[in-house]
Amino acid sequence: MLSSDSISAAAAPVRFVICGVGHIGRRHASLVARHPGATLTALIDTNEALRPGLEAEFPGVPFFASLDDYLAHGPQADVLTVATPNYLHAPQAIRGLRAGLHAVVEKPIALRKADAEDLVHTALQTGRLVFGVMQNRYSPPAAWLKQVVDEGRLGQIYLVQLNCFWNRDARYYRPGSWHGTREQDGGTLFTQFSHFIDLLYWVFGDIHNITARFRDFNHQQLTEFEDSGLVTFDLVRGGSGTLQYSTAVWDRNLESSLTVVAEHGSLRLGGQYMDKVEYCHVQDYVMPALPPTNPANNYGPYQGSAANHVQVIENVVDTVQRRSYATTNALEGLKVVEIIERIYGLKPRYT
Repeated sequence: MLSSDSISAAAAPVRFVICGVGHIGRRHASLVARHPGATLTALIDTNEALRPGLEAEFPGVPFFASLDDYLAHGPQADVLTVATPNYLHAPQAIRGLRAGLHAVVEKPIALRKADAEDLVHTALQTGRLVFGVMQNRYSPPAAWLKQVVDEGRLGQIYLVQLNCFWNRDARYYRPGSWHGTREQDGGTLFTQFSHFIDLLYWVFGDIHNITARFRDFNHQQLTEFEDSGLVTFDLVRGGSGTLQYSTAVWDRNLESSLTVVAEHGSLRLGGQYMDKVEYCHVQDYVMPALPPTNPANNYGPYQGSAANHVQVIENVVDTVQRRSYATTNALEGLKVVEIIERIYGLKPRYT
């Protein structure tokens, strides 16, 4: 099944099919259904028990039990959104590209650099677009930080400290789930904190001279990988940094913060989800008032990053309709995977 090669008219609705309708996939579906420039064309999930609720929430939208079934029998679409378990992201997005669809891929776009490269190459071969979902870029504090750094207001960057201290316990890592497995989940940096590694790369560029220590404090019976890590690195553009992360925090998330010490000033983004500017003291600079940050994604017993998916959908619609460009493309998604792979490539995994 092939989609149309292009949108027939600039204002034609962009047709989405959502593959994987769990927490995040359902949010994608809701936002697409409400967007005036988009149409929700189909839903795909292997969990048949979801069908009645989805049919009630999205009347008239067909449900398919597999991507293969949709590609063989489903209605035409323009964009495939992949919101399935991590290990399926790259292969399912590649299937969509080869079927003529653009792809929106939840983080991470792959669990291996080689798979991310295959995704990039397939996009080039097919002439389709790949959008990585790194919605933290749309948070007003993050966008402000990017502008301040790009304008050179801080001068030379000296130190960057990134802290990510969250709770992920047995309420999240349930028996039989793909969460917590090395092969399907990939690890804490992939599933929980790739958003913040993307932010680090987006604002400050690549890193090298990496060292790391990994610990497993209270997840021995829950996951096949570490729950905490201490990472040091140098910025290729100059300066050094640290990344401290953990999912061993008791009961609820503690913080996601970014502190910058630079030639002409210092600043700190903080809060549970890096959703506020807690400190800004920069030479000859008055910080502007920022718009409010969207609340965190709420998954019941635990929470995630800011719910900025509405801007992601907006960017996809505008780009497919040729009014904008992808704010997070496949090459940037590949770079995040590559950085995590380099960090996890350091041995031993636990000390």
